[in-house]
Amino acid sequence: MILVRQEIGEVLRDLRQQKGRTLRQVASRASVALGYLSEVERGQKEASSEILAAVAEALDVPISAIMRQVGDRISVLEGIQTFPDVVPDDLVASVDAELSLR
Repeated sequence: MILVRQEIGEVLRDLRQQKGRTLRQVASRASVALGYLSEVERGQKEASSEILAAVAEALDVPISAIMRQVGDRISVLEGIQTFPDVVPDDLVASVDAELSLR
């Protein structure tokens, strides 16, 4: 059985290590308990969207990149061929409009 929390944890750990950051550094920057973040990375605890956003920010990685990696890992585990990402035109237009308001 594929557990999404395990894939999220592995992606977070891989990104943290690629960035050369310790668990303590990321936990502190994300304002998350060290033990909790360790459990998330080991796939023992579910991370809320707020925790994921805080950790993504602490790693200087967009949460969309994290979720894309998680999705790709799950696709491989399911034996599904991945397809190139295509962003719908209406979504691009709405994001462009929102960014122009800032």
